[in-house]
Amino acid sequence: MNQKIKGRVWRFAENVDTDQIIPAEYLVTGDARELAKYAFEKVRPEFAGRVKPGDIIVAGDNFGCGSSREHAPRALIGCGVSCVIAKSFARIFFRNSINIGLPLVECGIEAKDGDEIEVDFTKGTVKNLTDMKECNFSPMPPFLLKLIDAGGLVGYVKKGLKK
Repeated sequence: MNQKIKGRVWRFAENVDTDQIIPAEYLVTGDARELAKYAFEKVRPEFAGRVKPGDIIVAGDNFGCGSSREHAPRALIGCGVSCVIAKSFARIFFRNSINIGLPLVECGIEAKDGDEIEVDFTKGTVKNLTDMKECNFSPMPPFLLKLIDAGGLVGYVKKGLKK
């Protein structure tokens, strides 16, 4: 995994639940690209058509609350979202995201739609390059960076078995 990423911000509020990320009627598939077509359909209908690979979601507290489905982080991966930054995450969403390779950062960075953000996973810094505000988070340990780089837990285990 690249230890540093830059991306354009999509700003969301607090308590974004998994039904907002991917509405329940689209849970008939686990295909990330198919799910991506409907990401945030009911709360930000423009999202799926305008999100670009490398974009970053910035949100308030309790991102990913609701059901325990892994379809939500899978849809974000399918959209090309490179990272989600939030003040806090629902525990099951956090685990599901890491397990399928979506990096999450707990940090309260101030940002608005369209700002450019830089995340340094090893230093534990998030910098808003638009207004130069910064915040810190606990750096990701090397094993977690390897897990995300492998595309999640399944990919990590497969790589280990090949050795």
